[in-house]
Amino acid sequence: MAIDTSQSANGLREVAVERLRKRRALHAHALAFVLVNLFLNVIWLLTGGFYWPAIPMGGWAVGLAFHAWDVYSPEPTERDIDREIERLAG
Repeated sequence: MAIDTSQSANGLREVAVERLRKRRALHAHALAFVLVNLFLNVIWLLTGGFYWPAIPMGGWAVGLAFHAWDVYSPEPTERDIDREIERLAG
């Protein structure tokens, strides 16, 4: 079976572009996390009292961790895909 190199190159390009978009989105998410939480900590420093910034920081950190997992988790291997097909087939 011959592989059309132009289709293969286009497919690889699409995968590469999608991965780069995901990384850029993660970096933007992380930057927003840092900047917003710095701002919340400044407000807390000016007002004092209970350290309430920990509440939104903790929740947001979980979301950021899931976002990072989505971007950097390993792709399924052919073996993984074959096993899943076997499970679905019964």
